[in-house]
Amino acid sequence: MSDFQSAKIWLVSTLGLSRDALHIYVGLIVFLGFAALFRLPLRDWRPIAATLVVAIAGEIWDLIDTHNVGARPRWDRNWHDIWNTMLWPTLLWALARWTRVLRR
Repeated sequence: MSDFQSAKIWLVSTLGLSRDALHIYVGLIVFLGFAALFRLPLRDWRPIAATLVVAIAGEIWDLIDTHNVGARPRWDRNWHDIWNTMLWPTLLWALARWTRVLRR
């Protein structure tokens, strides 16, 4: 088991979260954290792009770990994880971009 998988298991058990919830929180933390760190509005394309890059990188890492243990990839699970990671950041980004709800 890789350090990445061990860290995910530790987070899930320590925080009492499901793996799905972990993806949701990571997506929100990356999206909001990137925007805050670089002082970007939520409607900017860069926070949502950073979130997508992190989501895809995490799933690539999962696929590599799956391959290394000799298991077959479960593409449906990978897409589910990307969906979970991206849903709320995408909704917040769309609200900020096309409505007045999240504008200053």
